Amino acid sequence: MASEADEEKGGRGSTEPEQAAPKAVEPEAAGPEAIDPKIAAAIAAAEAAGPADGVTVRIDSWIWAVRLAKTRSVGAAACKGGHVQVNGVRVKPAHTVRIGDEVRVRQEGWERIVVVKRLIRKRVGAPVAAQCYVDNSPPPPPRQSFAPAGIRDRGTGRPTKRDRRDMERLRGLVEGGKPRPSGR
Repeated sequence: MASEADEEKGGRGSTEPEQAAPKAVEPEAAGPEAIDPKIAAAIAAAEAAGPADGVTVRIDSWIWAVRLAKTRSVGAAACKGGHVQVNGVRVKPAHTVRIGDEVRVRQEGWERIVVVKRLIRKRVGAPVAAQCYVDNSPPPPPRQSFAPAGIRDRGTGRPTKRDRRDMERLRGLVEGGKPRPSGR
């Protein structure tokens, strides 16, 4: 007969082996900062959705999954255009990436240099994506702010010839009082 403790477990007898409880994800001891439990749970979900051991991931899929590219097709176009390098070699979109590879993605005037820590196939949130690579990128170049040139107040009417020349001079369309050649 089964004991009372066995009946509480769902009526199983002592002949069936007990199942071990799933292990909780321990945050990495990377220093004074601890990983938020929500992020740790998301990382565990991303790893569960990732490839099995020893399997690689396509580079276009990986740069999309870790949010280096807005869409997978943009990642594939960047590979085709020669804007993605893995370990110093330009690659095609189907190139496989492995843990420890250095990936360089050139985008909008600056280069992102990352080292692969985790392989994932599905797109994840930004905090989780940041856990999948080590960012060795230089800081982005400062954004240039342009002063608005030639903006007129509403209701002032059509600009006069003098106003138009002043606006062209501000925009750099006129050199020394003469119009700049258009290149035709």
